[in-house]
Amino acid sequence: MKLVARVASLAPLVGIAAFALALQSSVVDGESDVRMSRADEKPEAVVDAQGHLRVPSNYRADYEFLGTWAIAADTRAGSKEIHNVYARPGTIAESHRRGRFPAGTVLVKEVYETSTAPMTTGTVSHAQNLKGWFVMVKDSNNSHPGNSLWGDGWGWSWFDAGNPTKTTSTAYKTDCLPCHVPAKATDWIYTSGYPALK
Repeated sequence: MKLVARVASLAPLVGIAAFALALQSSVVDGESDVRMSRADEKPEAVVDAQGHLRVPSNYRADYEFLGTWAIAADTRAGSKEIHNVYARPGTIAESHRRGRFPAGTVLVKEVYETSTAPMTTGTVSHAQNLKGWFVMVKDSNNSHPGNSLWGDGWGWSWFDAGNPTKTTSTAYKTDCLPCHVPAKATDWIYTSGYPALK
């Protein structure tokens, strides 16, 4: 009788273990797309069937913040641009787990002109006018071989501030890749500027 009671008392633990195992197996699947942090939500599509990218509409609310870059001004104190970078939900955890950006990673970089002025803390630059966005999508499968905005493991596109659905980029090898050459060893991304990835 005591054995039956003991086995019955373990039933909830067996149920929890089965749930945890099912959850783990749903995440560990090789090169699948990045998982959302909330299982009931599906990530907003940023790529169409032809490989055309667009800026995701709610990235500030839904995406993970990676970090900010301040681009120094050439002839004055302060910065001439501020770049804020966001990643599709789940990117940080999956990058830590895999040691690389998983397929389906979406990165959105906002590029702002700045305003610089003296403040009590010193000369300060802050974001003023949005110039546009740079969007990248990790593609481990060469999904769009005929599209000149895809290659080297990513989809690449720049969007002017007035039109987040139509890129002005024409070929990633000339419009995008040259700025990323120093970051080739880290999958073309300057990961050193993103504390969350360390």
